[in-house]
Amino acid sequence: MSRGGRMHGAAETAGVAQELAQETDERIHARRWFTLATLCLSLLIIVMDNTILNVAIPSLVDELGATNSQLQWIVDGYTLVFAGLLLTTGSLGDRFGRKLALRIGIVVFAAGSVMSALATSATQLIATRSLMGVGGALIMPSTLSILTNVFRDPRERGRAIAIWAGFSGLGVAIGPVTGGLLLEHFSWSSVFWVNLPIGALALVAGWFFVPETKDPTAARLDPLGALLSIVGLGSVLFAIIEGPSKGWASSEVLAAAAIGALGVLAFVAWELHTDHPMLDLHFFTNPRFTAANVAVTLTFFAMFGSLFLMTQYWQLVHGFTPLEAGVHLVPYALTMMVTAPLSARFVERLGTTRVVTIGLTTISLAMLALSTIQPGSSYLRVIANMCVMAVGMGLTMAPATESVMGSLPREKAGVGSAVNDTTRQMGGALGVAVIGSLVASVYAAGIDDAAASLGLRGDALAAARGSLGAALNQAAGLGDGAGALVAAARQAFVDGLAQGLRVGAAVVFVAAIVAHRYLPATDRTHVVVDRVGVPVVGRAPRSGEDVVGDGVPVAGS
Repeated sequence: MSRGGRMHGAAETAGVAQELAQETDERIHARRWFTLATLCLSLLIIVMDNTILNVAIPSLVDELGATNSQLQWIVDGYTLVFAGLLLTTGSLGDRFGRKLALRIGIVVFAAGSVMSALATSATQLIATRSLMGVGGALIMPSTLSILTNVFRDPRERGRAIAIWAGFSGLGVAIGPVTGGLLLEHFSWSSVFWVNLPIGALALVAGWFFVPETKDPTAARLDPLGALLSIVGLGSVLFAIIEGPSKGWASSEVLAAAAIGALGVLAFVAWELHTDHPMLDLHFFTNPRFTAANVAVTLTFFAMFGSLFLMTQYWQLVHGFTPLEAGVHLVPYALTMMVTAPLSARFVERLGTTRVVTIGLTTISLAMLALSTIQPGSSYLRVIANMCVMAVGMGLTMAPATESVMGSLPREKAGVGSAVNDTTRQMGGALGVAVIGSLVASVYAAGIDDAAASLGLRGDALAAARGSLGAALNQAAGLGDGAGALVAAARQAFVDGLAQGLRVGAAVVFVAAIVAHRYLPATDRTHVVVDRVGVPVVGRAPRSGEDVVGDGVPVAGS
């Protein structure tokens, strides 16, 4: 064949490939909202699992004979594995395919759910819950990174992320309701069996509606970086989780914190010097990326910390059952679910900076208002303040998440999503640990102050100051003195709750200042913008792309 013929054949092949790629993009675009629904369904089961098990804890004590320490690790083992693996699984999804990671994650999560439902001991349940954490770590970054690649238009992407964030908040809040409803009619294992039909539906829908995406320029694997991130994040989380129960100055917690700090420092040093980093730390030099992650972290600090307190307030102060407590949180969940999608429209009118700052300030003010409640406060007063907090969370989560994802190249969406998800988990764990420890300290001091008048000493005093639940159990055997102990313990808990919420409000207000100061309304750095208006940072412009100094998307000609 002549040279001209070969060139003509090559041109035809290239033309056919271009047409096929265009047809594929059009199919993906046409099914994008079905893709979003599938991703939200996949997200729902793993987020809901963070809270659904809490209502089954009494049943686990009765059926499996779980000790307090085992109960803690049944709940926290999932979180520890989940958060510790996120950076690694996000990087693997970028390299080998995010749809593949999603499907494997759903299968692993479902397998872990079956094993958990069939567990005959607390030790088995800790292990199987950890396996579920592996599945969750594969699912969560895949959902957001696929979403970012499917929704190319910045406005649509913002709305899609807002819906995704709404489902994330919904999953956290409806977990106790779902668990309570199941336990009204079935055994504790039902909180795991319920994952199977949802997972199966997500798996089948994903086969038809979720496209495969990956980083076409993925470098070779970074096994040392992955190992250091797992050791560092896992150890830090272990210290945060164990600190409240073992004591922040205990040898175990201090050792874990030291190992975690060294692991994180070693990870940073390695990632800065290796030619093929798992996480390009230069992303953090972008104020949009860094400030948005701070906002996400402290929003989840407030959400998990306040939910941790308020579920106890409903059950132990007002005497609600777990199901009743969950039902009473439904308005809070619905408010967040409705507000999060609306945040995209506010961003279009006001800009990201204003919306995130308003959202964080609203959370802070709502937490201050909640700190004034008393044991006899009405449901309407409490839930109204919680709904105001939910509005702030809805306004913050989606724009901050979009800022994280929009500041990175699409091909790095898996790692970007993993960073966002890791900050969520770290923020939530910190919220429960820090606010919970503060409440426990104030509560114990309150019981000590009342001990003499209540006639408490020795083992009875030690039990009563351990927790409000323990004090209520202690009161059951006191006869005439029960009412005084119950009232004193509930007041001590509410005093601790008030102090914890005030500290949380101060932390979130600092986040609002950071967002106002460092989170640009648009990315003010030079950004490469591709033909469909998606900013692509970290590389030189390609043919058909423009560099936009103020971050306003402009399609190439």
